[in-house]
Amino acid sequence: MITAVVVVSCFIAGIFLSDYIRSKEHPDKISLDQLSSGAQISMQDLLGKPSPDFSLMDVSGQRRNVSEWKGKVLAINFWATWCPPCLEEIPHFIKLQDKYGHQGLQFLGIALESVDEVLGFANEHGINYPLLVGEQEVIKLAGKFGNYSGGLPYTVILDRNGHISFIKKGPLSVTEAEQVITSLL
Repeated sequence: MITAVVVVSCFIAGIFLSDYIRSKEHPDKISLDQLSSGAQISMQDLLGKPSPDFSLMDVSGQRRNVSEWKGKVLAINFWATWCPPCLEEIPHFIKLQDKYGHQGLQFLGIALESVDEVLGFANEHGINYPLLVGEQEVIKLAGKFGNYSGGLPYTVILDRNGHISFIKKGPLSVTEAEQVITSLL
């Protein structure tokens, strides 16, 4: 039991150390070319930068492009149905979408799964915002937003101009989400 705890602790510490080292390896200024090239840029360096352009399939099989939500405060949440912290966030995101959607907020769920795995879940839980899906495409996209370790949940909030204003690795509390969102509306 103690051995398992030590192994898990070392693994988690390794992830944080890896992220820290990556953050020190990158210059303060980055370009759009670096964002689109897949270069690993620290989360802090991404703040204020334009969102990478992307498109993914939604749960109805239509390809959707991020430009579709231009002019809105866009809360992009990377998640999966098998991720307990992700599932805890979703009811809060549904409420925030209801509360602030008419003011220009748009949540966008990006699931690291297939349509079949997400569609039933979405219907069962009454998710009121678009859900995009993919597997390898989602992993690559998460990396463009600074999530190189693939940890879930992972949330990125864009301002109305499409610039990255906030990044959160791990669960996002409703209070923190609401503070960020209302400051951008």
